[in-house]
Amino acid sequence: MTSIRYRKADVDGLNVFYREAGRADASALLLLHGFPTAGHMFRDLIPVLSDRFRLVAPDLPGFGQSDMPARESFAYTFAALAQVIERFTEVIGLTRFSLYVFDYGAPTGFRMALRHPERIVSIISQNGNAYEEGLSEGWSPIRAYWQDASQANRAVLRSFLSPETTVWQYTHGVPDASLVSPDGYTLDNHYLERPGADEIQLDLFGDYRTNVAMYPEFQAYFRKHKPPFLAVWGENDPFFLPAGAKAFQRDMPGAEVRFFDTGHFALETHAREIAAAIGDFLGQLNSNG
Repeated sequence: MTSIRYRKADVDGLNVFYREAGRADASALLLLHGFPTAGHMFRDLIPVLSDRFRLVAPDLPGFGQSDMPARESFAYTFAALAQVIERFTEVIGLTRFSLYVFDYGAPTGFRMALRHPERIVSIISQNGNAYEEGLSEGWSPIRAYWQDASQANRAVLRSFLSPETTVWQYTHGVPDASLVSPDGYTLDNHYLERPGADEIQLDLFGDYRTNVAMYPEFQAYFRKHKPPFLAVWGENDPFFLPAGAKAFQRDMPGAEVRFFDTGHFALETHAREIAAAIGDFLGQLNSNG
């Protein structure tokens, strides 16, 4: 096990906080978190893999310890998030790497792969969706906002930002909720309570429609480039359904799909099992050259 280092990178004037572990010359794995968390969601995964891989887990702009610029000076869109993280990889010298994408990290990472397929060694998706059939009915209030961006529809989405909803996201679909540490959702709620964070998150809810619109482009990328692909999925996720995991095999027949009896935040209960799957997957890639 190697030490985890906590750093900030200046990305064109925006400070991006990140966790890093492993040898600088090891195969690199870029870990992209989702809503409403940050790079700390990988706190149990990183130590298990850091003896074999270089792991880098940035906090997206507006999340965690990265800068949260005002909405007037930074557009909180997924295109902007992807642009910042792409530049982040250039700033810290990541030229070729595997992607681990979760939730918001998926459209962020897939946009990066579209722009620079030559940089992507492989992709691991943990409840990171790219197919319509992967979206549950839980998206209905957000879809209503996409159709009509009224203040009334925006206000409805504030329930997704409540402390109770954050806890529910962590515990729903988990057979034994006592296995879920309160550390993760407590820290997430702290970040959500910062002044201005609510409007930023509501902006991203609205912009998520652009990700769904890009699903055909993501799928075309999968078909054309067929990156080595592993889906590790909490099968009881209330937002991203198992059908979304299986759909990857439609465009990449060689994709490996594994399900775990847990919810959206699968690493909270199955970090070691997922780490083992990743270790086998990336180890096989390395052995094949």
